[in-house]
Amino acid sequence: MTQKRKTGNLLLIITAVIWGTAFAAQRAGMDSIEPITFTASRMVLAAAAVGLVALIMGRRGEKTAKDRTPEEERQYKKNTLTGGILCGVFLSTATIFQQAGLVYTTAGKAGFITAMYMLLVPVIGFFLLKKKNSWRVWLAVLIGVIGMYLLCINGSFRLTRGDALVCVCAVLFSGHILCCDRFARLGDPIRISAIQFVTAAVISGVAAFIAEEPSWAKIASAAVPILYCGIVSGGIGYTLQIVAQKSTDPTVASLILSLESVFAVIAGALILGERMSTRELLGCVVMFAAIILVQLPAKNKEKTSG
Repeated sequence: MTQKRKTGNLLLIITAVIWGTAFAAQRAGMDSIEPITFTASRMVLAAAAVGLVALIMGRRGEKTAKDRTPEEERQYKKNTLTGGILCGVFLSTATIFQQAGLVYTTAGKAGFITAMYMLLVPVIGFFLLKKKNSWRVWLAVLIGVIGMYLLCINGSFRLTRGDALVCVCAVLFSGHILCCDRFARLGDPIRISAIQFVTAAVISGVAAFIAEEPSWAKIASAAVPILYCGIVSGGIGYTLQIVAQKSTDPTVASLILSLESVFAVIAGALILGERMSTRELLGCVVMFAAIILVQLPAKNKEKTSG
């Protein structure tokens, strides 16, 4: 392994830590502020942080624009704008459901349920986009469902209110990932990210004024969690991911980033004093095994050809 790849993997581990511990920050923020107001505040900060990165990196990428025809450049910009807006819609709604769920569930459980998007993406891709999946993907989905049952379902076979809200969040994040996958190849990924955060800030901001009573006093009382989730998790975390994935294998990257669910449990225990039952911990282990299984590279069946 080259030094460049080692550095990239280290940055991805840092990113996973940031995103995992953000669940504890989100949970702590609910002590003094409503969920949608919290989401809107962090999105505004993330938009500013990623917007600055997009501005700096966008100037470096202006040279590549000369390689496109005027029509290709117009389509490229259209895809960037459309992708950013659509991704922002998914991101804002997913985050709102996640934040609302954290009012009623623990940071650790929310982290693992959210990680279900890694299992939902291939399922949605199969039914909507007709993408074929290997037997291992379907096995991982089955294992993930078992893990969800152990983690979330109580004796009455019902999800708690918080668990159900975070489950909706996982579905929406699946849509976000598929949307990003489509438009990142058709437009400017950095600018798409900046636009998505602006869109998310607008949507969550409007929703906050309609459904809640936002105030500067409430925002100030949750300033530390908002700053962490907005600047560190949103701005720094996303930038580290972009930089790191330039020098590491995408499969390895996704495996490392899935560790955020583990760090969410650890952060919930160390920072918030949350405790999970043996059953819930077993559910976490089973779900994490499914997350790893679904992302392992398939064996090359073409070795015998030629």
